[in-house]
Amino acid sequence: MSRYRQDWGPTTNRRRFDDHMTIGVIADTHIYPGSRRGIPAGVTRLFRRAAIDLLIHLGDANSRIVLEELAEVAPLIAVPGNNDDPELHYMLTETTRFSVGERTFGVLHGHGGRSAKLEAIRRFGGKVDCVLYGHSHLPHIETVGDTILFNPGSATDRRWHEHFGVGLIRVEDGIIEPELILYRDADHLDNISVSRDEGE
Repeated sequence: MSRYRQDWGPTTNRRRFDDHMTIGVIADTHIYPGSRRGIPAGVTRLFRRAAIDLLIHLGDANSRIVLEELAEVAPLIAVPGNNDDPELHYMLTETTRFSVGERTFGVLHGHGGRSAKLEAIRRFGGKVDCVLYGHSHLPHIETVGDTILFNPGSATDRRWHEHFGVGLIRVEDGIIEPELILYRDADHLDNISVSRDEGE
C-alpha cells in the first residue's frame, strides 16, 4: 500500500512528479509535543533557498505538528518511525514509493531489521533507483547494484555521528544527484551555497 490512509493530513498523496526537481530530505527529528527541540531554522532556510519542490521526512518526527511545519516549506511525503505516536502510524503507511520522471524512489524509516541499511536493501534493493531511509542517525550514501542508498542522518539528534545532517537530491534528465549536508550548528547552513539560490 503506497497511499496515505487519510486525505486530511499535512502530507501529499501525489506520487508521480515530472523530471527536473529538487528534493529535500530530513529524518529522525524526534520532536515531542512540548519539547524545547524544534526544526532548526537554518534547515528550513536551506530548503527554501534550494527552492525544493518536494520534502521527504523519513520517520521519527514524533508528532503531527512537525509534519505540519515542514509541509509549509514544500509538499511533503512522510513515513512513520518506531518512535512516532499512534496518530502518525494511523495517518502514514510504513513504506511508500514515488517517481520523478522515469526514476523511482522507495521510502522507509528502516527499523525492524538487523540494521537500517540492511532493511532498506531488503525492502527496496534492486526494485527502485534510490532508497531513502533513516533510523540509524548515520548519514550515508552508497550504491548497491543499481540502487542508490541515501540516509541524511538526523537533523536534530546526531547521537553516534559528529554531525547533524539533511539531504538534497536533484533529479534532472533522468540523473539522480544526492548530496549530504552535514553541520554542527544549523545557523552555519546559511553559508552553504545551493545551486538554486537566488542570484546564481
